[in-house]
Amino acid sequence: MNSPQHASVHEFEVKAIDGETVSLRQYEGKVLLIVNVASECGFTPQYQGLEELYRRFRERGFAVLGFPCNQFGNQEPGDEAQIKNFCETRFQVSFPLFSKIDVNGPGAHPLYEFMKERRKGLLGSEAIKWNFTKFLIDRQGEVVGRFPPQAKPAELASEIEKFLRG
Repeated sequence: MNSPQHASVHEFEVKAIDGETVSLRQYEGKVLLIVNVASECGFTPQYQGLEELYRRFRERGFAVLGFPCNQFGNQEPGDEAQIKNFCETRFQVSFPLFSKIDVNGPGAHPLYEFMKERRKGLLGSEAIKWNFTKFLIDRQGEVVGRFPPQAKPAELASEIEKFLRG
């Protein structure tokens, strides 16, 4: 479960899709949308909307962070190189992608444990229900929103805007 020593998402390290270790401290002062993604999911077309949000708001201090996950219906079976190639060629994704992780269960990445604890889902559930669950993070690294897979990226624009202004 959540380690009490973590006060914000900025305190976590993750692996980029190329295997490099990345400190989320580099995103301090930015508004983030952190999403568990998959290449063979009914929600996969949301990559386009996520990229549109990223391009629209990145100059104002916004980033989308994509974390491939294969825990839901085996919908992300590829390795990192295949995932990166798919995202770049099919959806022209330019936002940061990270190595494949688990978001639920005993192997869940600590970042996801932290976010799920901070912002519970429907009926107080912590578990991620499916691919393309979205967490909104403010400039201080606090989890300020959690959105279900069905929430289209464009529907989040006004919420993102609020935190970019604030």
